[in-house]
Amino acid sequence: MKKNVKPQPAIFYDVNGTHKADTCESLKAASRRGELHLAGLAHGCYPGIKMPVKLLSELCVYCVWDANKDQSWGLEQHRNEGIELGYLTRGTLDFIVDGIHHKLKAGDLTITRPWQPHQVGNPLISASRMHWLIIDLGVRRPNDVWKWPNWIHFAKKDLNRLTQILSHNEQVVWQGNKSIETCFEKIAEQTEATENPEDIQTRLEHYINELFIEVYEMFQNKTIELNPRLSSTQRSVEMFLAGLSEHLDYPWTLEAMARHCNLGRSRFAHYCKKITNMTAADYLTHCRITKAQTVLQTHPHLSILEVAAACGFESSQYFATVFRKKIGLSPTDYRSQCRSKEA
Repeated sequence: MKKNVKPQPAIFYDVNGTHKADTCESLKAASRRGELHLAGLAHGCYPGIKMPVKLLSELCVYCVWDANKDQSWGLEQHRNEGIELGYLTRGTLDFIVDGIHHKLKAGDLTITRPWQPHQVGNPLISASRMHWLIIDLGVRRPNDVWKWPNWIHFAKKDLNRLTQILSHNEQVVWQGNKSIETCFEKIAEQTEATENPEDIQTRLEHYINELFIEVYEMFQNKTIELNPRLSSTQRSVEMFLAGLSEHLDYPWTLEAMARHCNLGRSRFAHYCKKITNMTAADYLTHCRITKAQTVLQTHPHLSILEVAAACGFESSQYFATVFRKKIGLSPTDYRSQCRSKEA
C-alpha cells in the first residue's frame, strides 16, 4: 500500500503547487450579500469575470471594491503568486505587511512582492475604494529571475531599471499621484463596462502598461535607496530558515529544504552553515527541540507521543533519545521540572 505523503508546506508561495493564492472568499461573500460593489477580471479562483486561459495569462487578477460603509470581513494573512499593486482612491484601510501595520489613506500606492506576507483589514475592512492587480512574473523567492510578460512594452534598459528598483527596494507604501489613480480608474471603467474580456484586451494592455510607466516615472522622481542583498540567494535561505519553525511537523530532508529554495543540496548546505553555523540537519533538530520545550511547558495535556509528532519526530522513542541528548533530561522529567518551578 502506498504511504500517504504529507504535502510540503509553503514557506514561499506555490512550491510544487502545494500552496494556492488567497481566493478572497470573504470578499466574494460580502459582494454576494450586497455589502459593497465589486468588479474584476480574473484567472483561477480570484473574484471577477473569468478570463480565457490564454488572454493575458500572467495577469492573475484586476479587482476594485467600493465599500461605502465599514465591513464585517477582512483578508487574512497570505502571499501572492505575483507582484501586487494596490491603490486606495477613497477612505482608509488597514494594511499589515511582514507584521508591520500601515494605515492607508486616499492616494496611497501599495507594492507587495510574492514573499511578503500581508493582511488587509485589522481584522475588518473600513469604508474604502480599493484597486489591486497581481501580475505573475515567475518569482517566488527574492533571488528568482523576474520574467515580465511580452505584453509589457518597455525598452529593455527601462525594464531592467524597473526590475532593479522593485527587487532591491521593498518599501510597501508610496504616496501615489493623480496619473497613477487615473490608470487604475481607466481599468475599472473598462472592467465594469464589459462582459467579454477579449473585447477590451487592447485597452487593458494599454492601461496596464500606462500604469507601470507612471509608477516608473514616480520612482524616477524619488531618491530611492537600493540594496542588492534583498535579491540575494542568502536572503532566500534566511527567509526559509526563519519560517521553518512553523512547519516542523513536515518530514524535511536536505533535498526538500534545498528544493524549497530552488537550490542544489550543496549550495543550500553552504548557506545554512554560513547563516546558522550548523548543518541543515543540526539546525532542523535544534528548531524541533526548541519547539518541543515550549510545547511540553504550555500543553501539559499532550502525551509525549503527541509532542513528538507535533515537532516532526517519527517516534516518541527517537524524540526522547534526541531530547535527552540535547537537554540532559527526558521529555517527561523536563515537563515535571517545569511544573515544579511554576509551583
